[in-house]
Amino acid sequence: MNIDPNQIKLKTMKKRTITAGILLSLTILTGSVMAQKQAPLYKNAKAPITQRVESLMKQMTLDEKIMQLTQGNAGQNDNQNNQGEKIKGVDPLIGSLIYTGTDVEYRNRIQKEALEDTRLGIPVLFGYDVIHGFRTVYPIPLAQACSWNPALATQSCNIAARESYLTGINWTFAPMIDVARDPRWGRVAEGYGEDPYTNAIFCRAAVKGFQGENISNPYSIASCLKHFVGYGLSEGGRDYHYSDVSPQSLWETYLPPYEAGVKAGAATVMSAFNDISGVPASANHYTLTEILKQRWGFKGFVVSDWFSIQQLIAQGAAKDEKEAGYKAFYSGVDMDMGDNIFPEHLKKLVEEKKVPMSRIDDAVSRILTLKFKLGLFEHPYAEMMPESQRYLKEEDKTTVKQMAEESMVLLKNAIQTLPVSNTVKNIAVIGPMAKDQGNLLGSWSGHGRAEDVLSFYNGIEHEFNGQATLQYAQGCDFEGNDQSGFNQATEVATNSDLIVLCLGERREWSGENASRSSIALPTVQQLLLESLKKTGKPIVVVLSNGRPLDLSKIEPLADAIIEAWQPGIQGGAALAGILSGRVNPSGRLAITFPYCTGQIPIYYNMRQSARPTQGLYQDVPTDPLYPFGYGLSYTTYHYGPVRFSSTKIKKNQKLIAEVEVTNTGSKIGKETVLWYISQPVCTITRPIKELKYFEKKEIQPGKTVTYRFEINPMRDLSYIDSNGHKFLEENEYFLLVNGQKLKFEITK
Repeated sequence: MNIDPNQIKLKTMKKRTITAGILLSLTILTGSVMAQKQAPLYKNAKAPITQRVESLMKQMTLDEKIMQLTQGNAGQNDNQNNQGEKIKGVDPLIGSLIYTGTDVEYRNRIQKEALEDTRLGIPVLFGYDVIHGFRTVYPIPLAQACSWNPALATQSCNIAARESYLTGINWTFAPMIDVARDPRWGRVAEGYGEDPYTNAIFCRAAVKGFQGENISNPYSIASCLKHFVGYGLSEGGRDYHYSDVSPQSLWETYLPPYEAGVKAGAATVMSAFNDISGVPASANHYTLTEILKQRWGFKGFVVSDWFSIQQLIAQGAAKDEKEAGYKAFYSGVDMDMGDNIFPEHLKKLVEEKKVPMSRIDDAVSRILTLKFKLGLFEHPYAEMMPESQRYLKEEDKTTVKQMAEESMVLLKNAIQTLPVSNTVKNIAVIGPMAKDQGNLLGSWSGHGRAEDVLSFYNGIEHEFNGQATLQYAQGCDFEGNDQSGFNQATEVATNSDLIVLCLGERREWSGENASRSSIALPTVQQLLLESLKKTGKPIVVVLSNGRPLDLSKIEPLADAIIEAWQPGIQGGAALAGILSGRVNPSGRLAITFPYCTGQIPIYYNMRQSARPTQGLYQDVPTDPLYPFGYGLSYTTYHYGPVRFSSTKIKKNQKLIAEVEVTNTGSKIGKETVLWYISQPVCTITRPIKELKYFEKKEIQPGKTVTYRFEINPMRDLSYIDSNGHKFLEENEYFLLVNGQKLKFEITK
């Protein structure tokens, strides 16, 4: 048999090729398997989030799942000698941390341990109370509502989100949308006032500002609607107290802002401290599960407020921590903030079959879904950069200054005291708030610093440089009985042409746990005003505070009053611009100023009395000092007659209402038109009037602008019953605009 050497060579080459191919295939297959082991589906950024959540949860133990339901607390590590040590006191398996520091490197080391020192490497979600600014602090939310400029609120929240994101914060506990009608309650400062519709509009604006167009985009952080629900009705304005919320008031007043926030895509909701008509908010299955998750279809997760689960014991709803944990978790709380009850007791409750695994999995999946949406698995670390690139950018200061300008409200301006005339050459700037910086930040001021704040005095000094000379005297402290500074203040005032008296509250007088029995300023501040009034000089009272004040003893003595609120870092510039006339004030009150504390509660959309001419106060006026929507300007506006597209419509038809507003003065102004509706007769009695739309526009002197309200009957005219069902009646309705009241009908 003859053997061809070339054929042997060819066969050998083929065998080698086949063998090599097999080996290559095996290598690829092995590598693929190894790759799958190294990068499971939940780490595949291209996979759908639902699949990633499912993949991760299949690999998690019960202990790991429960840790995801837990939030702890971590602050800044200032000890440089601990850079190589473990993060003490922080469990790397924890689901979330409230991070109170600004040290990005320390935050990243916490995250590194969560990713590298745990079996599954689930990133930590970092949260913080960014209420009205992280470092670039802008006006308190109550002041923002007085701007009637939700677009500006969105811009401000966007600044806060970016600064937070660059510090490693992924989640803020804001906005607070508790409708609040008792200014003795310190937390009125954190919300958007007394009206459900206004709270709803600014809620949507804040959610958009924090979360952006897409929460996965850089510089976006998760928002949190708080406090769910009825917290603003705490008895007597006492924080953490019982709130007697009827089913009707729950649906018509307290729930609408939250529903608006859920529809806007808010990522999370926080359960409240208060007891809702016998069932605490953090153990209320009806509100947390039946309404929020089932009826509204909320897909995010619910976090308890700080220690609100443990506080179920003090409220009498649970005998011990285990029962408190069970009731809160069963009712719909998904994450335990601070009190460590879930990690202590949930596993035992599962073993006892009191808590089903389906409820555990539901809560965990909600939390993991947000982490995937935020991109934490792909981008877990915050970028290291100097503070100058993170905070206090000049363009941001411009934005927050505009918010401060538009939120300040001119309450009184007798004999055209303002703007300051060119004949004024000497200005006395007096009062405990005049040179103060820190108190202008207000409560919950994030990482704002007093040195970042432009004081009222410094703002006025800069504004009037070359025009007027300033003299200063403190006069008195915020409280106490020391009047020793009155003489100096009087001397300074006597030598001036105008007195700017800066009064108000310390920052800690409002906010959480800051209830006050009286909303009047301390007596010493009122006595200082009385002393200065004797000089005969015109007095402009500037108020910086976090709640409406009792001004019954101040208003008669002041020639002009500016409500500056707690305006943030650019408060001095904003106030100075209003004093000089460079800025025309455009703020309107989003909350009523009672004549005195004894009138509380008093708000614009109360129901009609059974005896409208009786039952009135006999010792004080019945009307408030300054009502909701009140605010003066340096120009004048003329409202033309409101025009209707029709005076009779059917339930499925829209109604167009228009009004022309003319600036009849000499200054550019921004005018807010507030549109109210009224249904005098209804199956369920309704408030005297209800705000349904507002719009703010700039108008040049002599120019006319048209404001338009497109009325959708089911949205704008319907009412809601105690079960949360809307109904729309064929009846007479009225539209109220700036003193005009026009009737229209819904017919068959």
